[in-house]
Amino acid sequence: MRQRCFLMITTRRGLLLVIMCCGLVLLQLLSCSLNSFYAVHRPTSLRTNKPLNEPEYQALLQELEERYQHYVSSLTKQISQLKEAIAQRSTQLQKSLGNSGTEFFPETEGNAQQGETNLEEFLQAQLNRAEVHSGTRVTGEYALVPFESFTLHKVYQLEMGLSRFPVERPLRKDRRNELAGTLEIALQMLNAPRDSDDPQLRKVYSPSDFIEGIYRTERDYGTLYELMFKGDGSEDFRRLVFFRPFGPLMRLRNEQVDLSGTLINMIVPLAKMADKFKRFMVNFRDVCIQQDGQIHLTVVYFGSDQFEEVKKVLEMTARETHFKNFTLIQLNEEFSRGRGIDVGARAWKHGNVLMFFCDADVVFTAEFLNSCRLNAEPGDKKGHRILERSGIWNDMPV
Repeated sequence: MRQRCFLMITTRRGLLLVIMCCGLVLLQLLSCSLNSFYAVHRPTSLRTNKPLNEPEYQALLQELEERYQHYVSSLTKQISQLKEAIAQRSTQLQKSLGNSGTEFFPETEGNAQQGETNLEEFLQAQLNRAEVHSGTRVTGEYALVPFESFTLHKVYQLEMGLSRFPVERPLRKDRRNELAGTLEIALQMLNAPRDSDDPQLRKVYSPSDFIEGIYRTERDYGTLYELMFKGDGSEDFRRLVFFRPFGPLMRLRNEQVDLSGTLINMIVPLAKMADKFKRFMVNFRDVCIQQDGQIHLTVVYFGSDQFEEVKKVLEMTARETHFKNFTLIQLNEEFSRGRGIDVGARAWKHGNVLMFFCDADVVFTAEFLNSCRLNAEPGDKKGHRILERSGIWNDMPV
């Protein structure tokens, strides 16, 4: 028993001595580091222990004053540079916004509050113009702006666009991010802490509680969202309504587009159908030859049946209108539209051109051809520009 007590007392004393030694070492290190820091950063005249006379003291004061003046001038220069950068950014922003930008981004600091008030009034006006609180009278059912329903994984749409399916997964990144961001904000609002609720009894909402939502975009006002969530009980639900107002137009580009040198290579795969091709050439003569004048016609004909009739139609058109920008290719194969388009595209050897894949039963106008030129950009490595008739231009008068 005495041995145990002796060992405990000895151990405690040893630990106390170790702690005291460590503390003394730390204090010594701190004092040494402070002395070295002061010795490095203090003026050169103070690094010696000699007493200073009056001239040396005046020189020391002059040195310190010069250092502070240099530091102040450096800070003043940085502040002026920052002010110039801010003024330059403000000027660029006002130019990009045009006249509407001057209303919401005033030049002087005194008008900053007024600009913020104007922006709030504009957003509130957009909210009032949209059909959020009350509907507006329309001329008929075709003038209505429809809602589209969506869930976590599907969008049920009325205006089908290029997909041509009433139900689709939101493949476009902008639409997917828009709906996912709206759902995330709704969940944050539902799960936000409230003073009146007990945190232990309050329900925590998750994406699985989302039932469905609807949204509608009015092109000049904004997008309205309504989201439905499950509540605490089987007959309890939560409805959240959001509105994303559109801001003023931003002026981005003002440029002149020259279409004088843009040639269109119209590729027509064909098999038999000589009568349809005759009607096609009547419209081609009126629009492409007499009005447009910048068209090259490539006809890829499959088989030999009615080939001579098609050839005579082209030759007659060339004689009557002096039109020579056409190519007739014959393939002894079964008809394949993809094969005909590929052969017609590869047959072009005269530099950059806008390729327009067309069928013999298509009717188009000169305005439509200019629209194709305006909405096409140089494409693949060969420099060709491709525009497919089916799908892309389904809303054009073709």
